[in-house]
Amino acid sequence: MRIGVLTGGGDCPGLNAVIRAVVRKGESVYGHSFVGYRDGWRGPLTGETVPLDIAAVRGILPRGGTILGSSRTNPYAAVDGPALVREHLAAAEVDALIAIGGEDTLGVAAQLHAEGLPVVGVPKTIDNDLSATDYTFGFDTAVNIATEAIDRLHTTAESHHRVLIVEVMGRHAGWIALHSGMAGGANVILIPERPFDFDKVCAFVEARFATHYAPIIVAAEGAVPITGTLVAREGEVDAFGHVRLQGIGAVLETEIRARTGRDARATVLGHLQRGGTPTAFDRWLATRFGLHAVDAVHEGDFGVMVALHGTRIDRVPLQDATRELKTVPEELYHEAEIFFG
Repeated sequence: MRIGVLTGGGDCPGLNAVIRAVVRKGESVYGHSFVGYRDGWRGPLTGETVPLDIAAVRGILPRGGTILGSSRTNPYAAVDGPALVREHLAAAEVDALIAIGGEDTLGVAAQLHAEGLPVVGVPKTIDNDLSATDYTFGFDTAVNIATEAIDRLHTTAESHHRVLIVEVMGRHAGWIALHSGMAGGANVILIPERPFDFDKVCAFVEARFATHYAPIIVAAEGAVPITGTLVAREGEVDAFGHVRLQGIGAVLETEIRARTGRDARATVLGHLQRGGTPTAFDRWLATRFGLHAVDAVHEGDFGVMVALHGTRIDRVPLQDATRELKTVPEELYHEAEIFFG
Protein backbone atom coordinates (compact mmCIF):
# COMPACT_ATOMS: atom_id res chain seq x y z
CA MET A 1 0.00 0.00 0.00
CA ARG A 2 1.20 3.54 -0.78
CA ILE A 3 0.22 6.04 1.92
CA GLY A 4 0.27 9.84 1.79
CA VAL A 5 1.03 11.93 4.89
CA LEU A 6 0.32 15.64 5.43
CA THR A 7 0.52 18.11 8.31
CA GLY A 8 -1.90 21.05 8.17
CA GLY A 9 -2.80 24.16 10.15
CA GLY A 10 -0.52 25.78 12.70
CA ASP A 11 2.74 23.98 13.36
CA CYS A 12 3.38 22.55 16.82
CA PRO A 13 5.96 20.45 18.68
CA GLY A 14 5.46 16.73 18.08
CA LEU A 15 4.50 16.73 14.41
CA ASN A 16 7.79 15.17 13.37
CA ALA A 17 7.39 12.47 16.01
CA VAL A 18 4.10 11.41 14.39
CA ILE A 19 5.61 11.34 10.91
CA ARG A 20 8.54 9.28 12.19
CA ALA A 21 6.32 6.73 13.94
CA VAL A 22 4.01 6.35 10.94
CA VAL A 23 6.86 5.75 8.51
CA ARG A 24 8.98 3.51 10.73
CA LYS A 25 6.15 1.14 11.63
CA GLY A 26 4.43 1.32 8.27
CA GLU A 27 7.60 0.47 6.35
CA SER A 28 9.36 -1.95 8.70
CA VAL A 29 6.33 -3.83 10.07
CA TYR A 30 3.78 -3.66 7.26
CA GLY A 31 5.95 -3.09 4.18
CA HIS A 32 4.03 0.00 3.07
CA SER A 33 5.60 2.90 1.18
CA PHE A 34 4.99 6.57 1.89
CA VAL A 35 4.88 9.94 0.22
CA GLY A 36 4.83 13.28 2.03
CA TYR A 37 2.60 16.13 0.89
CA ARG A 38 3.98 19.63 1.22
CA ASP A 39 2.28 22.36 3.24
CA GLY A 40 -0.91 20.75 4.47
CA TRP A 41 -3.82 20.43 2.04
CA ARG A 42 -1.93 22.59 -0.45
CA GLY A 43 0.17 19.51 -1.28
CA PRO A 44 -2.69 17.27 -2.48
CA LEU A 45 -4.32 20.31 -4.08
CA THR A 46 -1.27 21.05 -6.26
CA GLY A 47 0.34 17.60 -6.34
CA GLU A 48 3.53 18.74 -4.58
CA THR A 49 5.19 15.79 -2.83
CA VAL A 50 8.45 14.87 -1.11
CA PRO A 51 10.01 11.39 -0.63
CA LEU A 52 9.21 9.88 2.76
CA ASP A 53 10.99 6.77 4.02
CA ILE A 54 12.89 5.61 7.11
CA ALA A 55 16.04 7.45 6.02
CA ALA A 56 14.05 10.69 5.69
CA VAL A 57 12.71 10.51 9.26
CA ARG A 58 15.95 9.68 11.09
CA GLY A 59 16.83 12.20 13.78
CA ILE A 60 13.57 14.18 13.62
CA LEU A 61 12.01 13.00 16.91
CA PRO A 62 13.17 15.99 19.02
CA ARG A 63 12.72 18.59 16.28
CA GLY A 64 9.90 21.11 16.46
CA GLY A 65 7.85 22.15 13.46
CA THR A 66 7.26 19.73 10.60
CA ILE A 67 9.59 18.48 7.89
CA LEU A 68 6.60 18.48 5.51
CA GLY A 69 5.69 22.13 6.03
CA SER A 70 2.20 23.37 6.81
CA SER A 71 -0.44 25.87 5.72
CA ARG A 72 -4.05 26.80 6.33
CA THR A 73 -5.09 25.86 2.79
CA ASN A 74 -8.74 24.83 2.46
CA PRO A 75 -9.46 22.69 -0.65
CA TYR A 76 -13.14 23.57 -0.36
CA ALA A 77 -12.28 27.25 -0.80
CA ALA A 78 -10.54 26.53 -4.15
CA VAL A 79 -12.21 26.03 -7.53
CA ASP A 80 -12.68 22.25 -8.00
CA GLY A 81 -10.50 21.77 -4.90
CA PRO A 82 -11.79 18.34 -3.76
CA ALA A 83 -11.65 17.00 -7.32
CA LEU A 84 -8.04 18.20 -7.69
CA VAL A 85 -7.10 16.50 -4.41
CA ARG A 86 -8.51 13.17 -5.62
CA GLU A 87 -6.89 13.63 -9.04
CA HIS A 88 -3.42 14.23 -7.59
CA LEU A 89 -3.71 11.37 -5.11
CA ALA A 90 -4.62 9.04 -7.96
CA ALA A 91 -1.76 10.33 -10.11
CA ALA A 92 0.71 9.58 -7.29
CA GLU A 93 -0.89 6.12 -6.84
CA VAL A 94 -1.70 6.92 -3.21
CA ASP A 95 -4.10 4.39 -1.70
CA ALA A 96 -4.81 6.18 1.58
CA LEU A 97 -4.00 9.40 3.40
CA ILE A 98 -3.00 10.22 6.98
CA ALA A 99 -3.94 13.81 7.84
CA ILE A 100 -2.29 15.29 10.93
CA GLY A 101 -3.94 18.46 12.12
CA GLY A 102 -6.52 20.27 14.18
CA GLU A 103 -10.12 21.31 13.76
CA ASP A 104 -9.79 22.68 10.21
CA THR A 105 -7.40 20.10 8.76
CA LEU A 106 -9.45 17.22 10.14
CA GLY A 107 -12.69 18.94 9.17
CA VAL A 108 -11.53 18.79 5.54
CA ALA A 109 -10.51 15.15 6.07
CA ALA A 110 -13.99 14.33 7.39
CA GLN A 111 -15.65 15.97 4.37
CA LEU A 112 -13.38 14.20 1.90
CA HIS A 113 -13.96 10.86 3.61
CA ALA A 114 -17.71 11.39 3.35
CA GLU A 115 -17.09 11.74 -0.40
CA GLY A 116 -15.15 8.46 -0.54
CA LEU A 117 -11.54 9.35 0.25
CA PRO A 118 -9.75 6.76 2.47
CA VAL A 119 -8.30 8.92 5.25
CA VAL A 120 -7.24 8.58 8.89
CA GLY A 121 -6.80 11.59 11.18
CA VAL A 122 -4.27 12.40 13.90
CA PRO A 123 -5.20 15.17 16.38
CA LYS A 124 -2.71 18.03 16.61
CA THR A 125 -3.13 21.43 18.19
CA ILE A 126 -1.52 23.37 21.02
CA ASP A 127 -5.04 24.63 21.82
CA ASN A 128 -6.26 21.19 23.01
CA ASP A 129 -9.71 22.07 21.63
CA LEU A 130 -10.49 18.94 19.59
CA SER A 131 -13.42 16.89 20.83
CA ALA A 132 -13.22 13.12 21.40
CA THR A 133 -9.64 13.11 22.72
CA ASP A 134 -8.44 13.94 26.23
CA TYR A 135 -5.30 15.67 24.95
CA THR A 136 -3.70 16.68 21.69
CA PHE A 137 0.07 16.69 21.31
CA GLY A 138 1.65 20.14 21.29
CA PHE A 139 -0.52 21.31 24.18
CA ASP A 140 1.84 20.13 26.92
CA THR A 141 4.80 21.90 25.33
CA ALA A 142 2.83 25.14 24.93
CA VAL A 143 1.72 25.05 28.58
CA ASN A 144 5.28 24.44 29.79
CA ILE A 145 6.62 27.36 27.73
CA ALA A 146 3.88 29.68 29.03
CA THR A 147 4.41 28.53 32.63
CA GLU A 148 8.15 29.20 32.43
CA ALA A 149 7.43 32.70 31.10
CA ILE A 150 5.01 33.40 33.97
CA ASP A 151 7.59 32.18 36.50
CA ARG A 152 10.13 34.62 35.10
CA LEU A 153 7.69 37.52 35.05
CA HIS A 154 6.82 37.21 38.75
CA THR A 155 10.22 38.48 39.86
CA THR A 156 10.38 41.47 37.52
CA ALA A 157 6.77 42.39 38.34
CA GLU A 158 7.57 42.50 42.06
CA SER A 159 10.85 44.38 41.53
CA HIS A 160 9.11 47.22 39.69
CA HIS A 161 5.64 47.01 41.32
CA ARG A 162 4.01 46.53 37.93
CA VAL A 163 1.00 44.70 36.62
CA LEU A 164 2.29 42.17 34.09
CA ILE A 165 -0.09 40.71 31.53
CA VAL A 166 0.76 37.52 29.66
CA GLU A 167 -1.21 36.92 26.45
CA VAL A 168 -1.22 33.25 25.42
CA MET A 169 -2.62 31.37 22.44
CA GLY A 170 -5.69 29.12 22.40
CA ARG A 171 -8.10 30.82 20.01
CA HIS A 172 -11.63 30.25 21.39
CA ALA A 173 -10.61 27.76 24.07
CA GLY A 174 -8.92 28.66 27.34
CA TRP A 175 -6.99 25.47 28.03
CA ILE A 176 -3.49 26.98 27.71
CA ALA A 177 -4.41 30.04 29.77
CA LEU A 178 -6.04 27.99 32.53
CA HIS A 179 -3.29 25.36 32.80
CA SER A 180 -0.36 27.77 32.61
CA GLY A 181 -2.07 30.37 34.76
CA MET A 182 -2.73 27.88 37.55
CA ALA A 183 0.73 26.32 37.25
CA GLY A 184 2.41 29.74 37.22
CA GLY A 185 0.44 31.23 40.10
CA ALA A 186 -1.34 33.95 38.13
CA ASN A 187 -3.69 36.23 40.05
CA VAL A 188 -6.20 36.59 37.23
CA ILE A 189 -6.91 34.15 34.38
CA LEU A 190 -9.10 35.33 31.50
CA ILE A 191 -10.50 32.74 29.10
CA PRO A 192 -12.84 32.98 26.08
CA GLU A 193 -15.46 30.72 27.67
CA ARG A 194 -16.16 33.28 30.39
CA PRO A 195 -16.45 36.99 29.40
CA PHE A 196 -14.72 39.06 32.05
CA ASP A 197 -15.83 42.03 34.13
CA PHE A 198 -13.12 44.67 33.81
CA ASP A 199 -14.02 46.33 37.12
CA LYS A 200 -13.49 42.98 38.81
CA VAL A 201 -10.09 42.59 37.11
CA CYS A 202 -9.06 46.01 38.42
CA ALA A 203 -10.26 45.04 41.91
CA PHE A 204 -8.04 41.95 41.80
CA VAL A 205 -5.12 44.15 40.73
CA GLU A 206 -5.59 46.50 43.68
CA ALA A 207 -6.10 43.60 46.12
CA ARG A 208 -2.79 42.09 45.02
CA PHE A 209 -0.93 45.38 45.51
CA ALA A 210 -2.51 45.70 48.96
CA THR A 211 -0.55 42.59 50.00
CA HIS A 212 2.68 44.21 48.72
CA TYR A 213 2.94 41.86 45.76
CA ALA A 214 2.56 42.65 42.06
CA PRO A 215 -0.22 40.98 40.05
CA ILE A 216 0.18 38.66 37.07
CA ILE A 217 -2.71 38.40 34.61
CA VAL A 218 -2.86 35.57 32.09
CA ALA A 219 -5.20 36.24 29.17
CA ALA A 220 -6.09 33.85 26.38
CA GLU A 221 -5.92 35.57 22.98
CA GLY A 222 -9.66 34.95 22.55
CA ALA A 223 -10.68 36.35 25.94
CA VAL A 224 -13.48 38.89 25.63
CA PRO A 225 -14.98 41.44 28.02
CA ILE A 226 -18.61 41.52 29.02
CA THR A 227 -20.50 43.35 26.26
CA GLY A 228 -20.18 47.10 26.50
CA THR A 229 -17.32 47.20 29.01
CA LEU A 230 -14.46 47.41 26.49
CA VAL A 231 -14.08 47.92 22.75
CA ALA A 232 -13.19 44.60 21.10
CA ARG A 233 -10.75 44.54 18.19
CA GLU A 234 -11.42 42.73 14.93
CA GLY A 235 -8.75 41.04 12.82
CA GLU A 236 -8.34 39.51 9.37
CA VAL A 237 -10.09 36.30 8.35
CA ASP A 238 -8.28 33.17 7.11
CA ALA A 239 -9.30 30.56 4.49
CA PHE A 240 -11.45 28.74 7.05
CA GLY A 241 -13.30 31.89 8.12
CA HIS A 242 -11.47 32.35 11.43
CA VAL A 243 -10.72 35.84 12.66
CA ARG A 244 -7.06 36.39 13.51
CA LEU A 245 -7.14 37.06 17.24
CA GLN A 246 -4.79 39.65 18.62
CA GLY A 247 -4.42 42.54 20.96
CA ILE A 248 -6.22 41.64 24.21
CA GLY A 249 -2.95 42.04 26.13
CA ALA A 250 -2.41 45.56 24.80
CA VAL A 251 -6.03 46.50 25.54
CA LEU A 252 -5.70 45.27 29.12
CA GLU A 253 -2.43 47.16 29.55
CA THR A 254 -3.99 50.45 28.44
CA GLU A 255 -7.19 50.06 30.42
CA ILE A 256 -5.51 49.00 33.67
CA ARG A 257 -3.23 52.02 33.53
CA ALA A 258 -6.17 54.33 32.87
CA ARG A 259 -8.47 52.90 35.53
CA THR A 260 -6.03 52.14 38.36
CA GLY A 261 -3.08 54.43 37.72
CA ARG A 262 -0.79 51.43 38.06
CA ASP A 263 2.06 50.73 35.64
CA ALA A 264 1.10 47.80 33.43
CA ARG A 265 3.03 45.96 30.72
CA ALA A 266 1.89 43.22 28.33
CA THR A 267 3.96 40.29 27.07
CA VAL A 268 2.60 38.41 24.05
CA LEU A 269 4.11 34.92 23.88
CA GLY A 270 2.72 34.25 20.42
CA HIS A 271 4.58 31.73 18.31
CA LEU A 272 7.09 30.96 21.06
CA GLN A 273 4.45 28.53 22.33
CA ARG A 274 4.41 26.64 19.03
CA GLY A 275 8.13 26.41 18.38
CA GLY A 276 11.08 24.44 19.64
CA THR A 277 11.63 21.01 21.11
CA PRO A 278 8.56 19.03 22.23
CA THR A 279 8.29 17.88 25.84
CA ALA A 280 8.69 14.21 26.71
CA PHE A 281 4.90 13.88 27.05
CA ASP A 282 4.26 15.32 23.59
CA ARG A 283 6.91 13.05 22.02
CA TRP A 284 5.32 10.04 23.74
CA LEU A 285 1.77 10.97 22.74
CA ALA A 286 2.69 11.90 19.16
CA THR A 287 4.61 8.66 18.70
CA ARG A 288 1.70 6.57 20.00
CA PHE A 289 -0.74 8.44 17.74
CA GLY A 290 1.47 7.73 14.73
CA LEU A 291 1.76 4.02 15.53
CA HIS A 292 -2.02 3.64 15.92
CA ALA A 293 -2.79 5.73 12.83
CA VAL A 294 -0.78 3.47 10.55
CA ASP A 295 -2.48 0.45 12.19
CA ALA A 296 -5.86 1.90 11.23
CA VAL A 297 -4.75 2.45 7.62
CA HIS A 298 -3.32 -1.06 7.38
CA GLU A 299 -6.61 -2.50 8.66
CA GLY A 300 -8.65 -0.39 6.24
CA ASP A 301 -10.42 1.44 9.06
CA PHE A 302 -10.91 4.85 7.45
CA GLY A 303 -12.86 7.93 8.48
CA VAL A 304 -11.49 7.74 12.01
CA MET A 305 -9.19 9.79 14.22
CA VAL A 306 -6.88 8.25 16.82
CA ALA A 307 -7.64 9.65 20.28
CA LEU A 308 -6.29 9.51 23.82
CA HIS A 309 -8.71 8.33 26.51
CA GLY A 310 -6.91 8.03 29.82
CA THR A 311 -3.80 6.11 28.80
CA ARG A 312 -5.55 4.20 25.99
CA ILE A 313 -5.45 5.11 22.29
CA ASP A 314 -8.84 4.57 20.65
CA ARG A 315 -10.36 5.33 17.27
CA VAL A 316 -13.26 7.75 17.00
CA PRO A 317 -15.22 8.92 13.94
CA LEU A 318 -13.71 12.02 12.35
CA GLN A 319 -17.15 13.61 12.45
CA ASP A 320 -17.25 13.29 16.25
CA ALA A 321 -13.81 14.86 16.60
CA THR A 322 -14.68 17.92 14.50
CA ARG A 323 -18.34 18.45 15.37
CA GLU A 324 -17.66 21.08 18.05
CA LEU A 325 -14.79 22.70 19.93
CA LYS A 326 -13.77 21.24 23.28
CA THR A 327 -13.85 24.22 25.62
CA VAL A 328 -13.07 24.66 29.31
CA PRO A 329 -16.06 23.56 31.43
CA GLU A 330 -17.42 25.93 34.06
CA GLU A 331 -16.56 23.63 36.98
CA LEU A 332 -12.89 23.43 35.98
CA TYR A 333 -12.56 27.21 35.81
CA HIS A 334 -14.38 27.54 39.13
CA GLU A 335 -11.70 25.39 40.79
CA ALA A 336 -9.09 28.01 39.91
CA GLU A 337 -11.01 31.01 41.25
CA ILE A 338 -10.00 30.38 44.85
CA PHE A 339 -6.45 31.50 43.96
CA PHE A 340 -7.44 34.78 42.30
CA GLY A 341 -6.65 38.14 43.82
